[in-house]
Amino acid sequence: MELDFKCSDVGVWKKALSSYESKVESLNKPDLVSLDQYYRVELPSLLHGRDPNPYLTTSELSQLMKWKLSRGKWRPRLLDFVSSLDDSVVKSASEKAFKSLPDISKAVNELTVLKGVGPATASAELKLEGEWGGASDVERALWSCTVRSKSKPAEKSSSEKKRKRKE
Repeated sequence: MELDFKCSDVGVWKKALSSYESKVESLNKPDLVSLDQYYRVELPSLLHGRDPNPYLTTSELSQLMKWKLSRGKWRPRLLDFVSSLDDSVVKSASEKAFKSLPDISKAVNELTVLKGVGPATASAELKLEGEWGGASDVERALWSCTVRSKSKPAEKSSSEKKRKRKE
């Protein structure tokens, strides 16, 4: 689905959002559907159940890392680092990070002290708390539009082809 990002038609964006789950399934990546469900539904519910002091466990952080890696390049070493972290260290760092919100920079810094956790994983973790957004409908709609099925590569526009030839 090609989408004009300047489009203000709510119906078009709702359609893009409604295609999110089918786009995830179309990637045919092992465990991605269940990991995505865990990240978008189960883990936020666990965190909200721990209010007013939410935190993550090592096991939860490992699942979050699996989710992140399954959506992009698989780097098993990162998962090894995260899975070997002491539970008390993960709990402490994640509690400090969530308490730092809405100061995103400080919160990310609190999490990136954990071996294997970089800014991308830290921001994915912080979004779970919902303090500054959560995995929003807008993000899922945009992601749905940009993910392409392996069976249907996108055609390049004539302007893209011309630009490529000039390079």
